[in-house]
This record gives sequence, C-alpha cells and structure tokens, in this order.
Amino acid sequence: MNPTSLNTPLRLREVELRNRLGLPAMSTYQADPEHRPTAGWHLPHYLTRSIGMGLVIVEATAVAAEALATPHDLGLWNARQARALATVAEVISAQGAVAGLQLSHAGRKASRSRPFGRTPDAPLTETEGGWQPLGPSALPFADGYRPPQPMSPGQIDRAVGQFAGAAGHAAAAGFRFLELHAGHGRLLHSFLSPLSNQRTDGYGGDFTGRTRLLRETVRAVRTTWPRELPLAVRLSARDFIPGGWSLEDSVRLAPLLAADGADLIDCTSGGIARPEPRPTGPAWQAPFARAIRQSGVPTAAVGKITNLSEAGRLLSCGDCDLVLMGRALLVDPMLPARHTPDLAPPSYQRALATTTVLADGHLPPEL
Repeated sequence: MNPTSLNTPLRLREVELRNRLGLPAMSTYQADPEHRPTAGWHLPHYLTRSIGMGLVIVEATAVAAEALATPHDLGLWNARQARALATVAEVISAQGAVAGLQLSHAGRKASRSRPFGRTPDAPLTETEGGWQPLGPSALPFADGYRPPQPMSPGQIDRAVGQFAGAAGHAAAAGFRFLELHAGHGRLLHSFLSPLSNQRTDGYGGDFTGRTRLLRETVRAVRTTWPRELPLAVRLSARDFIPGGWSLEDSVRLAPLLAADGADLIDCTSGGIARPEPRPTGPAWQAPFARAIRQSGVPTAAVGKITNLSEAGRLLSCGDCDLVLMGRALLVDPMLPARHTPDLAPPSYQRALATTTVLADGHLPPEL
C-alpha cells in the first residue's frame, strides 16, 4: 500500500470514493420518537456535509431497541426506518459522496440521556423510560450506571442476527458503505476488552474468546450486506487503562477481520470505562492507523485532524488510506469545496472562484 494524496480516488471492492476525505459517524441525537431521521434536521445536516466529500458516514444507528444508547438515536430494525434513512442516503449521493452508515449496539452504555440538555449524558432510570443494558459481564460502564445484564448465548446470537438484519436494511436503503461500531465502550468493544469482559465461556477469556463476537458479527453481516460493497470496522485500537485492550491486540485482530470480510479499519481509541486518562493533540490517533495499516489492512485515521494540510500529510506519509475529519467539518462544511472548487455545486462555484482561500482551504481572517 503506497502513500497517496488527498484527491486520489479510493476503491474499496466495487465502490470508488472520489477522494480520501470522509465524515465519520457522529451522533447528533435528533431522531424522531420512532428513531427515524427528520426532514428538518438530518436531511440538511447530511446534505451540506456531503459537498466535496468522498465519504459521509451517517451517525451511530442502533440495530435494535435495546441497542439504543439514548432515546434520541437513529435505529434500523424495521422497514419504516429503512425508508426514512433512504432519503438521507439519497441526499448524500446526490452531492457525489458515497453514502455510508454506522451500525451500533450500545451495550453497557445504553439507557442514558443525550449529552446536552437538562441532564446531559446521565443514566436513565426506569421511571425516566430507561431500559436494561446488556454486556459481556455485570460490570457497569461507570459509577452511577446500571450494571449490564450478562448476555446469555441466546442473547449473543440474537445480537449477531440484529446486526445482520440491519445490514440488509441498510443495503435496501441505498447505502454503499457500512461500518460496525466496535469502539468507545459499546457492545462489540466491551467483549474485546478484558476490563469489561470477565466471561469464562467461549466469548471470554483469551484473545480468541474475546474477539469471537466481533468476528461472528462481521461474518454474519457479510451474508446480508452485498459482496460488492465495502464493510469497515470502527475499532478502539487500545484502551488507556492498564490491563485493557492493546494496540498489539488490534494489529493481531485486523487481518483476522479482513479474512472475515472487513475491508477497512477505522482507527479510534479508548472509551471502555470512566474515568479513563486519554492523551490528545493534533492527529493524535494517526499512529494507531499507521501501526494497523502495517499489518496489510487499509485504515482510516480520525481524531483532531483540523485542516486539509494535515490530512494530506497523513496520507502522503503512509499513515492511512482515508482521513476522517469530524468536528472541523461540523463547523466548516465547505472546507473540502474551498480546497477543490470543482467539487462544489455549480451554484456555489462562482462564489468560490471569486473568494481568496488560504492554502489549507480556510478563508483568510479578514473575511
């Protein structure tokens, strides 16, 4: 895998991204009561953030009601939700970006409020409409969180089937890129980490047991997700608590996931428990993407990548195959089009042609 540039297309299976820039899945917590996207929020949100992009991944979407993190999450376990999400895939595709979707099971991080409002990111009690979280073991995510119910073999099989069913709905809705969330303490990550998985059956114990659920999920999803479409795994490359999942574990796991049917590892980190010390800084997670990429599996880098110059550098030095920029594109969605005006809608191109743009795609401070 050779180093490349930001504007080089990326081909994954039969799908080609027009450039190496993507929007990662970032929950907005604005779904309607049936966990569907809305015309007033999701359509303009994703349309504007598709301009000039190679890939746009729609936010974490629960595979079942019990898999929701908050009551305001998107869901994809029935045809009505699939039809509503199809409108989001359509507006993304209409701007020339590949429409992607992230599937998620919140696991022991379920049944909490959204991270803004009167009680941000707080566990929900039964009287507040909360529900029972599920997990590998009866270890709560943090103080004050309800202990998860340790999943029985039947419940594990059901969760695998829920991911596969949601993947089929995503294909029917017109998405052409799918990502499984195995990071940030959600269900698939919680089975990987010894900090949250203390099982003694075939889904716990050693590396093989703890990776079994994720590998089974990838294989099951591949039975319903079209073979010509790419499948990614968002993986917390390491925990930041002693005794947790390690970068060496991720490097070992990546080729196994590729053999199971995954095409790219989206390299994030942390989130297994609170409190958790985490380093930070510009592009601070890129070394994880580089290490995993050296195992022979394509990777995406994400995390405090705030300008296109930095994105291009990560690609040119071979750290990753794809750059995902999150918060920078939430507040500045026209950044890619200013960098490459030909990717803007015709209605915007005249404005871009007559506006001075700095080398990294930002506007000068006097404007």
